[in-house]
Amino acid sequence: MELIEKNENQIVFCAKITDSLANAIRRYINQIPVLAVDEVEIYRNDSPLYDETIAHRIGLIPLKMDKAVNEKTEMEMKLDVKRPGMVYSGDFKGALGVVYERIPITSLGEDNELQVVAVAKTGKGSEHSKFSPGLFYYRDVVEIKMDSELYDKIKSAISHNEVKKEGKNIIVIDNKKKEVADICEEICREEGKKAEMIPKDELVITIESFGQINVSEIFKRSIAALTKDLELVSKTLK
Repeated sequence: MELIEKNENQIVFCAKITDSLANAIRRYINQIPVLAVDEVEIYRNDSPLYDETIAHRIGLIPLKMDKAVNEKTEMEMKLDVKRPGMVYSGDFKGALGVVYERIPITSLGEDNELQVVAVAKTGKGSEHSKFSPGLFYYRDVVEIKMDSELYDKIKSAISHNEVKKEGKNIIVIDNKKKEVADICEEICREEGKKAEMIPKDELVITIESFGQINVSEIFKRSIAALTKDLELVSKTLK
């Protein structure tokens, strides 16, 4: 496994792993318990949006999760805003905190008010997207073989990738965060050349967090959930 890039909410790495296993881990991201607003009671809504629209927007606000959060966690948040202008996620008050305080909910005019009580519960992304902790996607690593006459153009277009000369060909390994296969194919097409794509036994995997759970923890918890179910299947078969 080779780390390509990592920041607060995204990690990109290259790994020797089959498509089927990577896809299983991807699907099990939606088996990780995540805290989200599940019930909304609107006592007053003078905004231009319907109650249902307000509730939907509130449900998709990512909430902070600490170690005390479990599958039985249930917490209440309140919002009471009476001022002209935009109402943001950060206007909610309660034991819970929101991950991003500047998510717009709706706008209010003069003497308008929005009064809401929201109850947050844990759930899984397989039930509703509001419980999803993030995204997991991947692509194949390929070796791209092209005519050496294109060296300067290819090198200029994909400076982040290594471009090697091998006889009458140049070789590019498409294994970075940014995919370059399409760029190489387009340059070859413009020059009347052909690009040969040779799949490797590796994948470039990207995991993005919506902020509730650390991006590395998402990967670990997804594997743990998958392992638990596989052990159950194995035990049942025995």
